[in-house]
Amino acid sequence: MAPIRIDDPHDPRVAAYLDIRERDLVGRQGRFVAEGKVVLDMLLSAGRFGTESVLVLENRLGGLESILRKAPADLPVYVVSGAVMDAIAGFHMHRGILAIGLKGAPYQAEALLDALPARALIVVLVGIANHDNMGSIFRNAAAFGADAILLDRTCCDPLYRKAIRVSVGGALKIPFASFGDSGGFMAALGERGFAQFALSPRGASDLRDAKPAERLALYLGTEGEGLPETLLGQMRTVRIGMSQGFDSLNVAAASAIALHHFSRR
Repeated sequence: MAPIRIDDPHDPRVAAYLDIRERDLVGRQGRFVAEGKVVLDMLLSAGRFGTESVLVLENRLGGLESILRKAPADLPVYVVSGAVMDAIAGFHMHRGILAIGLKGAPYQAEALLDALPARALIVVLVGIANHDNMGSIFRNAAAFGADAILLDRTCCDPLYRKAIRVSVGGALKIPFASFGDSGGFMAALGERGFAQFALSPRGASDLRDAKPAERLALYLGTEGEGLPETLLGQMRTVRIGMSQGFDSLNVAAASAIALHHFSRR
């Protein structure tokens, strides 16, 4: 593919990249921003999401040759100077590599569950509203081979730019879907043979004593309040043992420990 030089930050061909931080807050009409070399590689390799275009600093283009070979031949690759990149983004872009991804139609929760293999490990998130935590959980899920992530409607968007960046592209690889009614979703998991574990500092048993199941759902809740009591009362609860006088870990760190314990990878 032939790179396309852009010298005007207001060129309509790069309009989707304008004022990244501000527009992240209001959405991009079915688009999302992928940032950095590793994330671009995941976007093009995983094939789960489409790619509309790539925007690259002129001095970073040479290092992307092998990655861009994975892209369709007609994918626009825009090349800019540092000054133009910063003017487009609205702040200094030291990574110098951006892409616009296309969200497409979202997975439906029950359809995603029905597509899972006979042996499956999934993560269920309730009330995770911090993008750093969301990205870290996706990164951990990818690292330890989780098959899917299901999110209740109060969770933040895994395709927010910062969440994707923190996930190191895991949010572009791990299938995910949202669900509404928690009770109904729990029942749907039960009907599909999933053992359901809730991670809580007040868990009834130590995580080290929990045995993996062929199909297992690990529930994680927001820091502070944790998972709702209505959910905790309906499933097995496990805790990560802490030193005396210390309460709990960050939810992202806790997810890594729990996923490592339950993973078969």
